[in-house]
Amino acid sequence: MIRVAPIVEGHGEVQAVRTLLQRIGVQLLGGAHVEVLPPFRCRRSNMVQSGGELERAIRLASLKLRESASDPGASLILVLLDADDDLPCRLGPELLRKAQPSGAPYDVSCVVANVEYETWFVASAESLGDHLSAAREQIPGAPEQARAGKAWIERFFRGPKYSETVDQPRMTAAMDLALCRSRSPSFDKLCRELAGRLKPGGAPPMAPASRMERNRS
Repeated sequence: MIRVAPIVEGHGEVQAVRTLLQRIGVQLLGGAHVEVLPPFRCRRSNMVQSGGELERAIRLASLKLRESASDPGASLILVLLDADDDLPCRLGPELLRKAQPSGAPYDVSCVVANVEYETWFVASAESLGDHLSAAREQIPGAPEQARAGKAWIERFFRGPKYSETVDQPRMTAAMDLALCRSRSPSFDKLCRELAGRLKPGGAPPMAPASRMERNRS
């Protein structure tokens, strides 16, 4: 089992992250139980432009973890946000550097969705036929490289209008996680970060860099 205190940027992620992490544990990590604490929401601009707000969120997450359990080794503070126009390979380490002054007694991980959380929906679009009307040939095989995100979802959304708070949790519950992982390096990183904490030593296993990641580094 792993206990996770998420820090997210959007209202949609607040509603969806528990479902996402628990499904990853059950379906991709051998049935692992992921206990997800109520997420902390922190504006992306506050996390990226200054470290103070991120430090505060990490301190609060640490307090919640301390209240829920006494074993730091089974706990993780997960910072999850969109890359937008930033490079995940640079933004992630920069956020971890800003998080260091918080002095958190728990492991801290930062996962940057490339390009947006909705890009993970694009990566699993074939499994979201109840929500999307895209034909197979319209679905990019490498959505991160194609920079397909929220705008792509809005274009092919079946409903009157895509709503992050309403539709993001529903689509998170329905998406094919294995398909998403095969097409999205940033989603694969999230899975590896969780998997690593379930193993002795707590270090996530390394995956070979994709061609896209090498080109953008």
